[in-house]
Order: sequence, then C-alpha cells, then structure tokens
Amino acid sequence: MLRLFAACLAVGAVSLSPALTRSAQAQTLRFGLMEDPDALDPTLARTFTSRMVFAAMCDKLVDIGPDLKPVPQLATSWSLSEDQKTLTMTLRPGVLFHDGEKLDAAAAKYSIERHLKLPGSQRRGEIAPIDRVEVVDDLTFKIILKTPFAPLMAQFTDRAGMMVSPKAAERLGDKFSTAPVCAGPFKFVERVPQDRIVVERFDDYWNKDQIHLKRIEFRPIPDGTVRLTNLRAGQLELLERLTPTDLPQVTRDPKLKVGSTIELGFQSIVFNPNRAGSAVADPRVRAAFDLAIDRNALNQVVFSGEFLPGNQWVSPKHPAYVKDYPLPKRDIAKAKALLAEAGVPKPSVTLTVYANNEAPQVGQVIQAMTREAGFDVKLQATDFTTALDAADKGNFDAYLYSWSGRPDPDGNTFSFLACKTPLNYARYCNPEADAALSAERATVDPAQRAQAWKQLADRVMADRPLIYLFHRKLFWAYSTKLSGFTPYPDGLVRFTGLTLN
Repeated sequence: MLRLFAACLAVGAVSLSPALTRSAQAQTLRFGLMEDPDALDPTLARTFTSRMVFAAMCDKLVDIGPDLKPVPQLATSWSLSEDQKTLTMTLRPGVLFHDGEKLDAAAAKYSIERHLKLPGSQRRGEIAPIDRVEVVDDLTFKIILKTPFAPLMAQFTDRAGMMVSPKAAERLGDKFSTAPVCAGPFKFVERVPQDRIVVERFDDYWNKDQIHLKRIEFRPIPDGTVRLTNLRAGQLELLERLTPTDLPQVTRDPKLKVGSTIELGFQSIVFNPNRAGSAVADPRVRAAFDLAIDRNALNQVVFSGEFLPGNQWVSPKHPAYVKDYPLPKRDIAKAKALLAEAGVPKPSVTLTVYANNEAPQVGQVIQAMTREAGFDVKLQATDFTTALDAADKGNFDAYLYSWSGRPDPDGNTFSFLACKTPLNYARYCNPEADAALSAERATVDPAQRAQAWKQLADRVMADRPLIYLFHRKLFWAYSTKLSGFTPYPDGLVRFTGLTLN
C-alpha cells in the first residue's frame, strides 16, 4: 500500500481522500509475548502475559506512575475515612464499556463483587477485607472494609481494579473470557490459542486522542531467540523479556532500542512438602537445598550478571526488605549436615520448570549446584499453563515459579503465604505467619508494617515453604519505528501515547 501510494504521488495520480488517509494512518503493533496468556477474564487470570493484554483492554480504577504511586484512571478521586475502613471513590464521567454500556457506580459495584464472589476468582484474596460496596450516586461509591486494609489502593492498580461490563458478564457467564468486555482503549477481536490475540482501538474510549495505534496483535513466542529473530526481521515491533544474553546484539542494531527496569516481583522455588513421599517434607531438607545454591553465580552464568540476586519477596533495594536476613552464602558443608540430620543424605527432587529459553538453564545450574550437597534433582520442563494446573492440584515436588510483583509488598506475600489462599501452592499454613500478614494489612503506619514484615520473615525464613532466588531486570526490545515507549516497574506496557512511524 505504501509503495503504491508513493508511486502514485510521483505521477500526480492520487488525491488524499479521507478513506486513504485513514488507511495510511492505520497502525498495527505486533507484540511478542513469552507465553500464551491464560483466561482473558480479569477475575480469573493469574499470568503475567494476561496482564499485558489487559493493559490494552481493561482500564483500572487507578494506575501507577513510574514512582509506583496511584494515579487516576477510571476513578478521578478517592478518600479514606479517619478510621481507615471506608474508601469513597468517584468515577470519571462519560466512560463506556466496549459494548456501549456506561461505567457507573452500579457497574463498579458489580465488578468488585464479581472479583469477590465468582467461583475460581484469583482476586478474592487480594481484596478479601472488603465487606460490601455501596452506591452513593451515579458516579460515586463506597467500599466498606471489615478491617483497615493498607494495600487496597495498590490492589486496584491491577486486575482487582479492572471493571467489566455487567451486561456482557451476565450474558456470557463462564464464557466471558472468550469475548471479554472492559472499558479500556482497545476492544477484543479474536483469540487463536498459541498463535495470537487481536484487539482493535475502541473509538469511544474516554482518552481516545492519546491512542494512536489502530490494532495490536499479541503473539506468544516462548523461544526468546525466535522472538528476537522475528523482531529483527520486521515481523514484530515490540517484544517483552528479552534474554540478557541477547542484549549485546540488540544494542548494536541501529534499528532496535532497549528499555529496562528491575521487576517488582521475584523468582522462586516453591516446595510441595504435602505430597506423599516428598523428599522436601522436612524443613531441614528445604534449608539444605537453599544453602546449596549460589545466587550470584546463578545470575552470572544464566543472566550475564544483569539480574538482582535476592532471598525475600522484595529485592534487597526495596524499602520493605528485612535487613536482618541478608543474602545467604552458599554452604555445602552445612547443607550436607542438614541432610544427614534429616536422615535423607541423597534426596531425589523433581523440579518443574517452564519450557522456555531461560527456565531450563536455571534448572540445570541449580541441578549441578545441589548435586554437590547430595541432591538428585530431575528437571521436568512443561508449558506455562500445564505447570500452573499441576501446581493447583499439588502434582509437583518443587516448582521454579515466577511472580511479576505488585506495588505493595502485600501483593508479593499474602496470596502465597496465608492459609488457603489461591496462589499458596506450597499449602503453607502457619498461625504466626498469618498474624504477621494480618498486622501488615491492618495499618498504613510504616513502622508498624516494617515490624510485621520482620515477624513474617522470622517464620518464613525458618519454614522455607519457598525460597527466593533473584529479581529480574525486565528488558523490552523494540523497533525504532515505535515511539512513546516508557518502561514501568510493574513490567506492563502503557499503550497511551505509543506511535508507529
């Protein structure tokens, strides 16, 4: 089309009709993802890549700025009562869902209650302290809490804050994820599993003047080398989670750019001590596994030293990091002593890893390191959704698990460590840990929250239901044709202001 347009200009044969102008301005962003997302329903979804698709389709009550502080999105203002148990929010006027229905206080109430009550909801634990939602007027609603809940605004910056059309949700029922209807800049068009998810610009979007892309095609390509090859060949304009070892060739390419930020989340190994005959049932075995790992060496070997070694749910650079528990040093002698004490000098453990470029490499390094302490680690590479399904059912020994992170540390802890929460794949349940989590949620006072994080660390570092390994430096590679891109620490792309030239 562009070649034909240029040739016609040269012979003076073209007039700039409105239809041709619109065609020339139509822009399609092809975005390479590391995995195929799970359910495209903000209530049910739990994968990092689904959040990337939602960033295009589903606006939230509030977003975060680069400094992680809440900024208005669907809600323009909010206030917390003196007793910290009532949050009043005012919605942006004139917002429409993709089906033409209006976003009002009743729709917000519906969405929040759906997050709380829908069977299989992954949001329930994130906003469990909500007692009820009350409509005040067309654009105002109140959230009444059972107890003060410090992370609430942070939760609303993610899927718990995404609003869905009540009409569409009721009509589609458990099929909502096949045709999601939200209030974001792009509306759902189609999904071909393992191939593509396509969205198109919503012309009635409240901030449409800042949306310059016509269409986005999300393309799951698990192999990082293949993703990069597609980018360099012009088959993609943007990819996420560029492999650190590929950085040099990208930075040398004049047609490509790189964006980066340290993630809010963590990379960990989750243990399943409840599985019959599990070698990791004894906390001394889990402690030995931890002591056999050299996090700095792991970072150097697999990630060219680009990632940040860690041992907690937040990175060592985070204000909430518990300094009483610094990064541990590798100690093979102590690891062997713990295994001997536990009566299992040569434990066999199957480690589940994702079938992508990086995870098997991490698994192989861990396999070699732990072998020196006496472990026999067998690697089981599987796709993302299969691994999650196995984790849900408890069909694993150990699981190399990635969490993209949340602005408030509660989002990195509660759902993994509180009794009977959705992401607690270790089935960990400890009254002292639960008390610490309840304490950090019940106050906005920094000192009191710091004390609660210390109490949680005291318990978790002893029990080791999971061990934390490192925090990724998230890399995006993109074409120089793409402008307006800004890295955010939550790892999500803001499509507002993006332009393809």
